[in-house]
Amino acid sequence: MAQWNQMMFQDAASSIMTQLINLHDHALTIMILTLSLVFYMFIYLMKNSLSCRTLLEAQEIETIWTMLPALILVFLALPSLRLLYLMDEVSNPSMTIKSIGHQWYWSYEYSDFLNLEFDSYMVPLNELTMGEFRLLEVDHRMVIPMQTEIRLLITAADVIHSWCIPSLGIKLDGIPGRLNQITMSCNRPGIFYGQCSEICGTNHSFMPIVMEVINFQAFSSWISMFNK
Repeated sequence: MAQWNQMMFQDAASSIMTQLINLHDHALTIMILTLSLVFYMFIYLMKNSLSCRTLLEAQEIETIWTMLPALILVFLALPSLRLLYLMDEVSNPSMTIKSIGHQWYWSYEYSDFLNLEFDSYMVPLNELTMGEFRLLEVDHRMVIPMQTEIRLLITAADVIHSWCIPSLGIKLDGIPGRLNQITMSCNRPGIFYGQCSEICGTNHSFMPIVMEVINFQAFSSWISMFNK
């Protein structure tokens, strides 16, 4: 059962991830219907012993099997392009956070606050406490407020890294000397885990990402505590 659950998507924590799951289900439905029709026609032709040797062409059938795939591609392309533009859109973010990838840890800078920056290292195995996840826990989590539009700037200090949290539907490369940006908004509180998904060296598997989403009052208290 655990292996079957690993084949599923993680529970969506943002509207973008919800729409990504819906797009996947939409495309999968079309694919299953198409394969079912092709399989049915294959079995039908294999079992049918009657054939017409004088039939040279069939304009109606040729028209159908030319237009039908084109319509299927339209039904796949329209929601895909809409979601692609939504993911790339940067409107009016309320906060900007800069994430910098290093070998092999992450640094975070809250540009809207003074002197609010920290490094996020993986917690060693011998320091884990009960309930913490192996190879996924960090000493300093990235904290954001819930239901707030946030602009995330991602770059790297040495090699190419990739900032990825599956629950939010976010995966963006951090490239040295370049800033990539994406907006995100989490619609529920919680702790969400991710990892660098770019092969960035020998310790690539040991630079996890942990993001904690809290309400705005708790976030204000965290900012005040951090600045003391």
